[in-house]
Amino acid sequence: LWQALSKEGTIPFEVWYLSDHGARPGYDPQFGKSFSWDLDMLSGYPYRFIRTNKGARLGRFERLRLGEPLSKLFQEKKVNAIWVQGWQVLAYWQAVRQAHRAGVEVWLRGESNDLAVTPVWKKPFKRLLLKQFFRRVDRFLYIGQANRRLYESYGARQEQLHPAPYCVDNERFARQAEQFLPQRGTIRRGWGIPEDAFCILFAGKFVQKKRPLDLIAAACDPLLKTLGRPLHLLFTGSGELGHSLRRNCRIAFDGESNDSCNSEIASDSDHDGRPSASFTGFLNQTEISKAYIAADCLVLPSDHRETWGLVVNEAMAGGLPCIASNACGCAEDLVASLDPDLVFRTGNPAALAKSLAHIASHPPPPDVLKARVKKFEVTVSVAAVNRLYRFSDGAGR
Repeated sequence: LWQALSKEGTIPFEVWYLSDHGARPGYDPQFGKSFSWDLDMLSGYPYRFIRTNKGARLGRFERLRLGEPLSKLFQEKKVNAIWVQGWQVLAYWQAVRQAHRAGVEVWLRGESNDLAVTPVWKKPFKRLLLKQFFRRVDRFLYIGQANRRLYESYGARQEQLHPAPYCVDNERFARQAEQFLPQRGTIRRGWGIPEDAFCILFAGKFVQKKRPLDLIAAACDPLLKTLGRPLHLLFTGSGELGHSLRRNCRIAFDGESNDSCNSEIASDSDHDGRPSASFTGFLNQTEISKAYIAADCLVLPSDHRETWGLVVNEAMAGGLPCIASNACGCAEDLVASLDPDLVFRTGNPAALAKSLAHIASHPPPPDVLKARVKKFEVTVSVAAVNRLYRFSDGAGR
């Protein structure tokens, strides 16, 4: 997004990062390994790393705080608007409070939505705190309809709401899909996926909120035995549930095991009730499209903590049909709008099995998928930000 905004060249800006996670090698506790994205994330636009507290941690609200006041930067850069990406860390609250005091306009583009399940005891406290936070926000850049409804429920006015759809680099994923498509058969054979199998992809961290075990339960549903072709699960990623997933599948390929182990596990009985599956291990940004090309559909079975699910954007940009649970932020905008039967109730493997049977017999055409996700691409968000900048006085940063 920042690279595209800079390339457009109409808005002067500088990105202030709180962490270099992903841009440089570092340990990710949910992936259970160290990694960095294999793309150049920091070129083409001005940025700096803001000083934070000693021992800062991304996963804890109170453990990521500003280590310096922003007032000097506001003056030095002649800032007239600050754009924050949510409210999940204390540093964002500090930045918004300091901007409000300095008379700097606040733009908010967060991920949260009205689908989240909040415990009854927590609701009044959450509402009180968020109402205080939102009172300091001047412009709400909503990423989808459920996100917009959340802002409206807290009193955001129509003139404060501006569409900035959640997006990936659609062009890159479409290009990667085109590159790997001629290799589809080779990729599938390399991962032990039978030629005639209907291959169902799960791509992401193997953690509880993404509910990957629900996919295994759905694959065992008797309804799917009527498809007339074998099912094969493809798991791309890593995480704490990796052992449980493998234990509940007949493994045809495991990219995180050695070749001899693969040979042993592939010889398991074909009649023990477990679904056949392959595990690619972690695939980086330039490799993930191999999984999208190898699969026949993608499933995102997450619970309400999945505020969006950009993996759906990525898959659809390459022409891969998707199924999502109704708890995912993207389900309403990207999936249900194409076919309501491709959205199922989260935590219900039988409902997921029905969606799988439906998509196997009625897959949306690739051109329809690409047309839908085209409404959620970087250029759309850049255009929205340009309109918002012109709507403001446009005199500074």
